[in-house]
Amino acid sequence: MTIFLKLGGSLITDKDRVETAREEVLRRLSAEVAAAMRESQHPSLLLGHGSGSYGHQVAARFGTHAGAKTMEEWRGFASVWSAASRLTRLVIDSLVAAGLPAVAFPPSASAVCQDGELIALASEPVERALVADLLPVVRGDVAFDRERGSSIISTEKVMTFLAPILRPSLVLLAGVEPGVFADFPQNRQLLPEITPEMLANVPLGGARSTDVTGGMADKVNQAFALAKAVPGVQVRIFSGMESGAVREALAGAPVGTLIRLT
Repeated sequence: MTIFLKLGGSLITDKDRVETAREEVLRRLSAEVAAAMRESQHPSLLLGHGSGSYGHQVAARFGTHAGAKTMEEWRGFASVWSAASRLTRLVIDSLVAAGLPAVAFPPSASAVCQDGELIALASEPVERALVADLLPVVRGDVAFDRERGSSIISTEKVMTFLAPILRPSLVLLAGVEPGVFADFPQNRQLLPEITPEMLANVPLGGARSTDVTGGMADKVNQAFALAKAVPGVQVRIFSGMESGAVREALAGAPVGTLIRLT
C-alpha cells in the first residue's frame, strides 16, 4: 500500500512572516509520521510539503508563476528555488532526526510545464526510493515552462502527476483547516465529504495569506484531480494542527473532508 501525505505550507510555516518555520510543529509531525510507519503493515509513503512563507511571497514579488523572460525575472526564479530549498532542508532534517530515511526529490530538477500545466517529471528515482524503503520527499517548486518561461507547480500537481504511476490507495492533504467548510468564512459547518456537484454551492474562498497556487479553492480542485488520477483512491483534506491527527490519518482514520467523485 502506498500513501501520499502532504504537509501544507500553512501548517509547517507562519505564512504571514517571511521564511518562518513552525519548527515545533514540524518536529511533532515528523514524530507522528515515524510512529505511524513503525505501527503500520509496512506501507510505502511519499511525503510532500508546501512552500508557505518560504516560497509564495518571493514568487508573488517576482511573478514567477506567471512566467519569466527578463534577467530580473529569472533571478527571481532562482530566488524562489533557493527559498523553497531552505524549507526542504528543514523538513528533511526534522524527518531524519525522527528516524526516517528521508531523501529530497525537488521537482524543479526534472519538471517541464506547458502554459502552467505539468507535462513531464522524472518518476523512476522516486519509484526506486520507495522500493528501497526510503522516504521520498517532494515539494511545491519552480519549473521551466515551454510557453511562459517559468511556472510554479503545487505539491498537489506533483502528486497528481505521480499518482497514476505510484498508484496510492490513500492521499492525505494536511493543512491548518479541519477540512472543507460549507459556510466559509464563518467556518461553522464542516463537510464530512464533498462531491463535484456540491462545488457550486460551497464558498471555498481563497488563501488567507499570500499563496500563488490559489488557496483552498485550488486545493479542492487539485484534490478532485488526484481522485480522478487513480480510481478508488481515498483523498482527504484535514488539519494537522491537532496533536496525533496525522498519525491517526496515516492509520486510516476518517479525518476531515473526504473528496468523493460521485
